[in-house]
Amino acid sequence: MDLAYTTAGGVVGAAVTNYLSMHQERRQRRAAVMQQLLRLAAVRDGVCAIVPSREESPSRYTAGARLRATARLGVTAVLDDGRDAEHAQREALSDLVVAALSAGIPRRVLDFAGGGEEHALQCEVVRRADARLGGVLGEPLEELLAQCEDYRQATAQQLLRALWHPWRTRFLLRVRLRALRQDADTLHRRHQAVMSVLSRPEHTDALAGRLGRLPQQGPQRLTSPGPEA
Repeated sequence: MDLAYTTAGGVVGAAVTNYLSMHQERRQRRAAVMQQLLRLAAVRDGVCAIVPSREESPSRYTAGARLRATARLGVTAVLDDGRDAEHAQREALSDLVVAALSAGIPRRVLDFAGGGEEHALQCEVVRRADARLGGVLGEPLEELLAQCEDYRQATAQQLLRALWHPWRTRFLLRVRLRALRQDADTLHRRHQAVMSVLSRPEHTDALAGRLGRLPQQGPQRLTSPGPEA
């Protein structure tokens, strides 16, 4: 009997220890994801200006490629500390992917969350470029910004649900991702419509002049712009 009690106690103790260890590990992984999400938010909120592009890599201006607003307008979004916001965002997204996959978040959820953040940064570039031009976009810009923020929040919420309630989220994941995909398509079309106005030669030339860049150095002179990413 003593041996039986000792063995049973050892098994229960090992199970409890293992459970507590796994629980602590899950908490640490969730904390790592939350930390990277805060880092992404800091990049998004830290954009202080747009400046002429510091470098023009040929890959950014390939005809027919899906170009970002920064590429089509020939500008760079900079943070308060002078860093390129897109570079900082890519680094933060890369670290978020590592942390989130370790926490068991599906890659599809991460792709949507990353896309939401990228759209938000590009919309901020559009907003700042339009402000430099004196507001040529009008109401379509306000609609784009509102929809972009709604999409970003929806993708972030889906990521958080997958982080904190993975089993409960799994049953409705396919339906929710399908709805997000439709929202992404709508947002992309609206972004395209706005960029078709903002990237007109008269506007890009005016923007180049106000940013202190010669108009002939703009990306429109290098290649035909492809669809916006």
